[in-house]
This record gives sequence, structure tokens and C-alpha cells, in this order.
Amino acid sequence: MPLLISPFAQLDLIRQPEQQDEPLQAFDAADEYLLNFVAETGLALQSRVLVLNDSFGALAASLAPHATVVSSTDSFLAAQGLEKNLTRNGLAYDSVPLIPASAPLTGPFDWVLIRVPKTLALLEEQLIRLQGQLAPGARVIAAAMIKHLPRSAGDLLEEYVGPVQASLAVKKARLLFATPQIKEIRSSPYPTRYTLDEPAIELLNHANVFCREGLDIGTRAFLPYLPKNLGAARVADLGCGNGVLAIASALDNPQAQYTLVDESFMAVQSAAENWQARLGERDVVIRAADGLAGQEPDSLDVVLCNPPFHQQQVVGDFLAWRMFQQARAALVTGGALYIVGNRHLGYHTKLSRLFRGVEQVAATPKFVILKARK
Repeated sequence: MPLLISPFAQLDLIRQPEQQDEPLQAFDAADEYLLNFVAETGLALQSRVLVLNDSFGALAASLAPHATVVSSTDSFLAAQGLEKNLTRNGLAYDSVPLIPASAPLTGPFDWVLIRVPKTLALLEEQLIRLQGQLAPGARVIAAAMIKHLPRSAGDLLEEYVGPVQASLAVKKARLLFATPQIKEIRSSPYPTRYTLDEPAIELLNHANVFCREGLDIGTRAFLPYLPKNLGAARVADLGCGNGVLAIASALDNPQAQYTLVDESFMAVQSAAENWQARLGERDVVIRAADGLAGQEPDSLDVVLCNPPFHQQQVVGDFLAWRMFQQARAALVTGGALYIVGNRHLGYHTKLSRLFRGVEQVAATPKFVILKARK
């Protein structure tokens, strides 16, 4: 893979999760453009730099030897990528403090470097949390590939920071420069809430939760077919989002033990708050993680999963396939993975390569619910 070459460093970077013959690199032209601009402007060694949504640490690892850098992301995989890429390039794994997007920011910051996220609600929440955290004369710069840069990103910067000026395009990347102004402190519209009829629960959703305004249609198709009569089974909700699958299942299975995992810190925060609101102090494990990568082998009886089909802007079934592999490793012999998926994704065939038996539990015109037994 090519090196990221900037005035600050030459870095050998990897993506997370790692895969053999990785076709994609861990940085892009927007990272290069942003680093070149910071170098041309001049970065003082005593500067405090906040990096937001750094996919795999390209920005933070480049700048870490040259300033005091803090990184904030909503992705466990991005956080893992930052640590691995720091050590891979001769820096201490903890040389850049990592703040989950679910936690508050502590300024003041002289520079704020933003990779525009796919979910603009996340950007809005981050800009709201940035209020009162900027040093006098601070520079706020957002970067993105033009194909991933909606006009509304600039509108949000203008609304919460100040007037915005766009750069010329370089290698199909663009920078947005926001000039901080004194503004009235605004409260956040997040988390949002919606209510389900069956089961009767209200769900709270922090800014970066998938389908934040209402239940996604895949989960809606899945809910009536969640397994019942599980007894004291050990159940995992893999890619739990706001926790709706686990909570609905737990209401039907009062003796079952649940583990909820997601790679989004805000999803985990939402799931934990939703679990407590509906199930009180019932024991549960809820964690941000790379799926079930840290789960003990043969430690689960059931896995529930509505797998994602994209990582950030990249669409594909690599993450879903990996989740299926993780589920198989974590399940006991005879245990079962239940999934919902779009018909056209062909999950039945993929699961048949890993599991001894795959059956269709139900189907709608758009989705299939499958049960794969180890």
C-alpha cells in the first residue's frame, strides 16, 4: 500500500478491520490536502489540535510529534486503527488521547480539523459540543472528498462556528474554512426518541445511531420472528444500534443473558440508556467493540444480527461476512445465528459456507430472516 507523505511525516497506514489484499488505502486526498494546508499555515509546537472523525489515524498520527493532538471519533474501529497506526509508525499507542464521540470535549483548542462524517447529525452534535471550546484565533477546517461533501455540511459550520469559505478543489478534495464568531450557546436536538407499539417501548437515539428518527425497515421485519423460549440462553445482539433487538428479545425471555456490541460509541450509549429505561437493573453486558472479536469461543447460544452493508462511505459485504465468521466462532455447537438481510444480498449462500444448516424463518418482499445453526 502507498505511504501517506506529508510535510509532517511519511506514514505506513492500515485500515481496520484488516483484510488480506486490502483494496483500499487508509487515507485519501482530503487528508493530504488538509495536512499540506496546516503545514503551509504553520503549526506551533504548543498548539492544541482536535481531530474529528479521523478514519484510521492519518491526521492524528501525522501531527502527533508536532503538537498536542486529541482525536475524537464515534467508531471503535477508527480508534483501534489510530492506536495500531501510531505503533506501526514508531509512536506510543497512547500518544494521542482518544475521546469517544459520546463523551464531552475539553478545550481550548487552537486547531479543529474535521473529516466530514457520513451522518450530518453527528457533525451537528460535534459542532454543538465544540461551543465554548475554541481558543482565541482558533482555526476550524473541515475536509472531504467532493463526492461526499453535501452543501449542508457548510451550512452547519456556518450555523455553529461562523462564516465559511470553500477552497479550490485539489485531487477531487475540498476544504471548508470556518471563521469562529461569538454566538449564543445552542442546546442539542439530540438524542431523539421514537416509540414502538409492539413491543411497547420508547427508544432514545444519540446523533450517530442508524435510522435515528424511526425503526429501520429491516429491524421492523425481524422483530416478529425473534426466537422465543430461550430459557437461560446466552444471547448477543451483534451490531446492536439502539439495542432494540436485544430489548425486545429480553422482554420475551426473562431468564436469558444478553451481550450487546456495536462499533459506534453513540450506539452503545443509546443501547445502555434504552436497556436501563425498559429493563432497569437487569444484568447485561453492553460494549463498544470490533463485533464479537473479543468474545470467548463457544460462549454464546444465540446471536441476533441486522448486519451493515457499508463502512463509512464504502459499500460492500466484507463487514457482514466478518460478523458471520465471528458469530460462528462465538457460538456453541448447536447454537444459532439469526439475521435479517435484503433478499438480493444472497446471505443464505454465504451462511451455508460457514454453518451446517441454514433455514429461512420468514420473508417479506424485500427481506429474508434466516437462521443458521452451527
